[in-house]
Amino acid sequence: MMVKEAIKPVMFLFHLHKIRPQPLANLTKWITSMKDIEDDLNKKISFLSGLVVAFRDQIHTDIQLKPGNHGPCIPAHKALLAARSEIFRNMLDSDGCKAPPSDTITLPELNTEELESLLEFLYSGNLPFDKLEKHVYSLFVAADKYEIPYLQEFCERFLLSSLNASNVLEILEISDVCSNKTLKETALNFIVRNMEDVVFSAKYEVFAPKNPHLGVQITRAFLMDSKSKRINGV
Repeated sequence: MMVKEAIKPVMFLFHLHKIRPQPLANLTKWITSMKDIEDDLNKKISFLSGLVVAFRDQIHTDIQLKPGNHGPCIPAHKALLAARSEIFRNMLDSDGCKAPPSDTITLPELNTEELESLLEFLYSGNLPFDKLEKHVYSLFVAADKYEIPYLQEFCERFLLSSLNASNVLEILEISDVCSNKTLKETALNFIVRNMEDVVFSAKYEVFAPKNPHLGVQITRAFLMDSKSKRINGV
């Protein structure tokens, strides 16, 4: 009886040893599968980069976009603009609000650099950090105006990740202009948590007269937060 009991742990370890390779095999298959997916995505990205080449080399462009600062027009492709934005599609639709006979569309709210960045994003789906950081506010407004959802999300993620005491008022202001609830609530909550740093800053002195309704919302948010803390004994 004692021999049989002694054998049981040995047999258990033997069986455990036999089944261990199975999870490792599954892991290897999973890694291989992920590598195949990565390779496929890289091929698709490379394939789609042809659009960037068409824009960069001005291959068969058929529309001119004019910035609002009287800078030079930038050639683009009607089909791509229509595919990226419902507003552009309507502007270019022969049955809708037509583009001017000269095939030029003016984007008055964007200067030359901002328009170039907008087009770079429309063609590539991405933007270098330095350009995004420099033009994120104007691009966010343009994304809202021309109904470019992915650009809106792209800018929103950047603004949320870069939120701090020095830019929170600008972010609150632009969230109000674009009616972005997530961005606005996040900015208000940040201000409430850092009330003294924000409200007693030089930027707030400029911000408050320009945006009295937002000043009221900041005050209300602060009072509601204070009331909640009193009720909860915080």
